[in-house]
Amino acid sequence: MPTPPSAVTTTFWAGAATSVVTPPSSVFLFGYPHVPRASTGIHDQLETSALFLRHHDEKVIFISNDLIFVGRELTQEVRRRISINTGVPMSSIAITATHTHSGPVMLDYLSNSADPVVPKADLKYVKSVADSMVEAACAAVRLAVPAEAGVAVARAEGVGTNRHDPAGPADPDVPVLMVRTASDHRPLACMVSYAMHPTVLHEDSTLISGDFPHFTREYLRTQGFLPKHATILYHNGASGNQSPRHVTRENTFKEAQRLGENLGAAIARVIPSITYSQALPLKVRNTLVALQLRALPTVAVAEARAHEVKSRFDGLRAAQAPRTAVRTAECDWFGAEEAVSLARAKVDGRLEVAAARSNPAEIQVIQLGEWNFVFWPGEFFVEYALEIKARCPKTFVVTMANGELQGYIVTPAAAALGGYEATNALFSAENGDRFVKATLALLGEKS
Repeated sequence: MPTPPSAVTTTFWAGAATSVVTPPSSVFLFGYPHVPRASTGIHDQLETSALFLRHHDEKVIFISNDLIFVGRELTQEVRRRISINTGVPMSSIAITATHTHSGPVMLDYLSNSADPVVPKADLKYVKSVADSMVEAACAAVRLAVPAEAGVAVARAEGVGTNRHDPAGPADPDVPVLMVRTASDHRPLACMVSYAMHPTVLHEDSTLISGDFPHFTREYLRTQGFLPKHATILYHNGASGNQSPRHVTRENTFKEAQRLGENLGAAIARVIPSITYSQALPLKVRNTLVALQLRALPTVAVAEARAHEVKSRFDGLRAAQAPRTAVRTAECDWFGAEEAVSLARAKVDGRLEVAAARSNPAEIQVIQLGEWNFVFWPGEFFVEYALEIKARCPKTFVVTMANGELQGYIVTPAAAALGGYEATNALFSAENGDRFVKATLALLGEKS
């Protein structure tokens, strides 16, 4: 039988699939210290979503997960298995976490090692997550059809702000990649990225949930912008200092829905403006960056600092200071306590072992036509992503990708102030500039 003409001329193929990674039984919900937060039910299913793209012989796979982290060891294992089964190079597979704080422990975090309520990661569950990622990715490749795609940029306001200063640096831009069949224009997948902590839900919530990104997906599905069972990949941008803290009215599912639908509406507004094409060449570039540990205080200095920060928090709470100020002070106390754990880990050698699991760190750039998606591990302050975008328009940084860094990469200014993110960071603020320079080199820009 002769090959159909469409199969001869097609240069762009795509497939997508979604699996569920919701734990089958009660788990500790990771993201807030000191609270024995065992799940009492499921508000919404946690998803792993995969998108496969092929242009001529170049292939890539994107995988997003409703999880707080994906470790480097898990990333490499999943990549290896997918590559064996699909032929997609390991270096061309991007795996991210949405960073929900209402899901299970995915790896052992050194700064939480002294917290008696935080359990070790359940390796059986982690293996099941790996299986689900491989399943979704292989299904996406298997289901690939001639396709076309396009990108537009939404602007999301009112979902969150800079955590420390509502008027401070932020990135409201939301890249929206839409992929549809070439034959009948049926939507296959939507991939978005937004720089915001999914932390509407706090430690008093005991239901498993993807937080506000879940409601963003549901809005797009139920309001007719995408089919009900469409694959929607949500990546987290550079959200290290980005939070809903200053815009939330309360920490409830109702509020998570309000903010999630706000983001969904912003995405929906730009979907009709997308211009689709099959002429979208793919290019993947990767490099490794050696990370520098930050200078940690002695145990005695860290303990004294933790006592000082705790006293400040207690004072603000007793004075019935504004809710946002109390929460910021509480988080600073959390960070100061975690700094004590890191100082102790430095003394007994555990810090070097933990650092080696993340070092060197990977930078991955996936180019789709004129658009670049940059993947960094860890939690970066938004200033670094804004610098990349200022130098290279149509470039978007995705974080918590292909591993984690046991904490934040803050700016030098934030390190000098010593707030929550700076005090529980494993690696120094100088690494942010290293990531920027290495990324610009991959993008062909002089740093």
